[in-house]
Amino acid sequence: MKKLFVGNLPFTVHSDQIEALFQQHGEVLSVNLINDRETGRPRGFGFVEMEADAAQKAIQQLDGVMFEGRNLRVSEALERRPQRNRW
Repeated sequence: MKKLFVGNLPFTVHSDQIEALFQQHGEVLSVNLINDRETGRPRGFGFVEMEADAAQKAIQQLDGVMFEGRNLRVSEALERRPQRNRW
């Protein structure tokens, strides 16, 4: 399984739309669109989990593709770095 970063999403997009787009390239295991913690508004990016072969195919086919007026950025997600305390 691979996690993909999907950036430059329209702020009006819903997870079912992203799932339908990525399912054209293989089985989608999960979709997680990120919202701002304070406002609850979409941040314009999210993550899609797929099997490794399907994920690679989706990257090749969808990176840079126009989706609802925006060019998507699709790549393999990087591991999240530990956050430092702000205190």
